[in-house]
Amino acid sequence: MKESKQLTVKYHDNVVGTLAETKTGYGAFQYSKEWLEKGFSISPFSLPLENRVFVPKSDVFEGLFGVFSDSLPDGWGRLLVDRMLLKKGIPPATVRAMTRLGIVGTSGMGALEYVPELWPTEEKERFDLEQLSKECELIFQDKECDNLDELFQRGGSPGGARPKVLVRIDGEPWLVKFPSPMDKPSIGKEEYNYMQCAALCGIDVPEVRLFPSKEGAGYFGVKRFDRVNEKKIHTITVSGILETSHRVPNLDYHDLMKLTYILTKDSRQTEKLYRQMCFNIFAHNRDDHSKNFSYLYDEDEKRWKLTPAYDLTYSDSLGGEHATCVNGNGQNPGMEDLLEVGKATGMSKTKLKSIAHEIKEIVMIELGEYL
Repeated sequence: MKESKQLTVKYHDNVVGTLAETKTGYGAFQYSKEWLEKGFSISPFSLPLENRVFVPKSDVFEGLFGVFSDSLPDGWGRLLVDRMLLKKGIPPATVRAMTRLGIVGTSGMGALEYVPELWPTEEKERFDLEQLSKECELIFQDKECDNLDELFQRGGSPGGARPKVLVRIDGEPWLVKFPSPMDKPSIGKEEYNYMQCAALCGIDVPEVRLFPSKEGAGYFGVKRFDRVNEKKIHTITVSGILETSHRVPNLDYHDLMKLTYILTKDSRQTEKLYRQMCFNIFAHNRDDHSKNFSYLYDEDEKRWKLTPAYDLTYSDSLGGEHATCVNGNGQNPGMEDLLEVGKATGMSKTKLKSIAHEIKEIVMIELGEYL
C-alpha cells in the first residue's frame, strides 16, 4: 500500500481543495479556485474561505485539522482498520494520518471524501446482525475472524468505543451498535430507552429502533442524520471545530453555548443545547465530551445547525465527573449551575427553571431504573 502524501478533498463531486503532507508531517490545506467562488468554509475558525495555504498549529490530531480528523475512525473503527492493516502485513504504527484518510476514502462519516481512495469499499445489501455481533466478539477477543473484510466495510469508518456496523434498512442508512465486553448485555435497550426519554424531553433526536437479539435485550439502531435522501451532509464535531481532543476534559457548557450562538446565530439552537445539557445532568450521561456534540451545514439555508442528540446513555467520564463542566462544576452540577449557563439562551429564568424541572421529572419517571 502506497503512502498518501497528497489527497484531493471532495464534496458532492466538487473539489473542495487539496491536502498535502509537509516535511514536518503536518497536513497543509488549500481551497480550490472553484470552491472559493461557490463553496463554504468547511471549518469556520480554522479554515475560513480564503485563498491561502493553511497549516495546523499543533499536532493534536496527528498533524491534521480537526475537520479532517473527524473523518477518521477512532475506538472500534480504528481497531478494525488496524486489523486490516495487520492482515495485509502492514504495522499500524507506521501508517500516518494522511494515509488513513486515503483508507477512509469516500466511506467516512459526514460529507467529505478523499481521493485517491486506497481501499474502496462495496456496500452489501444483505446482512445478519446476529452473525455480525458474533464476529465483533471475536475481534475483541483477538481471535481469527473470517468475516473481517465485511466488518471493515461496514464498521471501519464510525468512531466510538462500541462495535457498530453501517447497514441499509428499508433502503435507509442506519448505524447499529453491539455490546462491547465492558457493556451490560442490556446496553442496547438502555440506549434505546434513553433516546426515547430524550424525545419526551423535547430534545431533537434521530429515529431509533431496538432490533431483536437472540442473546440479549436487543441491538440499538439509529438512523443516520449525516445522510438525507441519499445526500451526504457536511458535519463537524465540537472537537473538530475547536481543534481540541475529546480525550481532554477542557470545556464547559458555557463554551458550547457561546460556540453554538456564534455558529448558528439562532437562539433556538441554544435552547436545544440547554435541553440536552439538562438531560445529561439529570440522566447521568457524563460522557458528554467534545465529540458528542456536532453541527451540520444546511446547504440550502447556508447556515450551521446543531445535529440531533446522540450517544445518550448512563455513563461516567474521567474521575466520574462530566467531561464538559456545567458552570465550572463537573462533579455534581445543580439547578443554579444550569440556570447560569442557560442565561446565554436569552430565555427568562422562569422558563429556564420550568424546562429543567420538566426534564428532571420526565427522566426520573422514564429512566429511574438506571439512576
